Amino acid sequence: MLGSIRINVGGFRRRLLSTRLSRFPETRLARLLSCRSRESILELCDDYDESESEFYFDRNPTLFPYVLHFYNTGRLHVMEELCIFSFSQEIEYWGIDELFLDSCCRSSFHCRRMDPDQDRDDGSETGSSTSSFDEIMEFYSDAGKFDKQLLGSVRRRIWLMLDNPGYSLPSRLISIFSILVLLGSIASMCMSSMSEFTREDPRFQTVENLGIAWFTLELFARLSVAPDLLRFFAQPLNLIDLVSILPFYLTLVIDLVAESSPALANLGRVAQVLRLTRIFRILKLARHSTGLRSLGATLRNSYREIGLLLLYLSVGVSFFSVMAYTLEKEENEGLNTIPAGWWWATVSMTTVGYGDVIPGSVVGKLTASACILAGILVVVLPITLIFNKFSLFYKRQKQLEVIMRSCEFDRGMKEPPSVNLRNYYAHKVKTLMASLSNMSRSSPSDPSLSGSLR
Repeated sequence: MLGSIRINVGGFRRRLLSTRLSRFPETRLARLLSCRSRESILELCDDYDESESEFYFDRNPTLFPYVLHFYNTGRLHVMEELCIFSFSQEIEYWGIDELFLDSCCRSSFHCRRMDPDQDRDDGSETGSSTSSFDEIMEFYSDAGKFDKQLLGSVRRRIWLMLDNPGYSLPSRLISIFSILVLLGSIASMCMSSMSEFTREDPRFQTVENLGIAWFTLELFARLSVAPDLLRFFAQPLNLIDLVSILPFYLTLVIDLVAESSPALANLGRVAQVLRLTRIFRILKLARHSTGLRSLGATLRNSYREIGLLLLYLSVGVSFFSVMAYTLEKEENEGLNTIPAGWWWATVSMTTVGYGDVIPGSVVGKLTASACILAGILVVVLPITLIFNKFSLFYKRQKQLEVIMRSCEFDRGMKEPPSVNLRNYYAHKVKTLMASLSNMSRSSPSDPSLSGSLR
């Protein structure tokens, strides 16, 4: 028996002791020790260099350290960021049984293998890097469109300065000024509702006009340097910019029409409603806040968790409202109907506790205590999932901002930043395999589908 063997796994070279390999005789590397001919060797490896006595394996070198760790410790470990399908195929190739998985990883391994959707639903890091890759490519694609336009270099510099608040010092100054104008506009709108000031105070009107002038200039400046005019208003932040100034101009038109035609005086009420929509300008802060953009992305991608939260609340509200009605309908006027109990149960389960309706009997108070405790559990469980997604999107948004701030296009388009294409490809393959697995489970009786999957 050889004292040691030299292996090369996709460029990853190591010399392994035979005594360590022979502890697991059923594995592929241990079986190499008993080979006596080149033909038998090539049945277990992809190539063999007799001059160097080196066995070559055309396998993924990034996964082989897990195999080495197995030979050193006798236990398998799997990291969360690994594709579970690739890892399963790799250990099967090396002849390592899943029974060697350590107790700390065994449960997670089997759960992820039985439920391929788990990684996607939990918003794994691989999925995050895939989305980041797509956004980076889209950013560089937009920046590259300026090369074929008139004054493209100047327009691209203005575009980067207006769309990325932290790109340069001028962009930071513009961002700070926009925030101050926005806060001033909202403050003047709120102060105009106070009794100490009149609604038609000229100072408030001046602040409003200056704010609208700046917001309009900002929107048209972005529109004039946009790389793609068709996609400009498809972006949520640009739609928010448009909605923030539209009520002002609609109000001017309505006031002019109402003054010219007394029969249309009722349009003044429409103008009052439009003035109230100015509060939506606060959403413009999302352009300057990473946290607000991450919150929007989280809500957009957490519809399942939000639906689950509403489902839990609706079940709890329905149950405890009937309980409260049954126990308190004769003694408490606030709980003499089931719809009235819905309000009380909603306030109690969300732990708001206005105190306008309270149970009077001992049994009613015990029911209220159970309602509050159930509400805490119901709210906390989905909120944890939503918070995990928020942390993931916030981290991804910060990474994208760092990449965009480091871009330099003054000397022409450069290559995009390096992205781990292997992880990107592995995530796409994992998604495809999970979809095929779901199809096979959903229609096991279809022989043609089962045959194609095999």
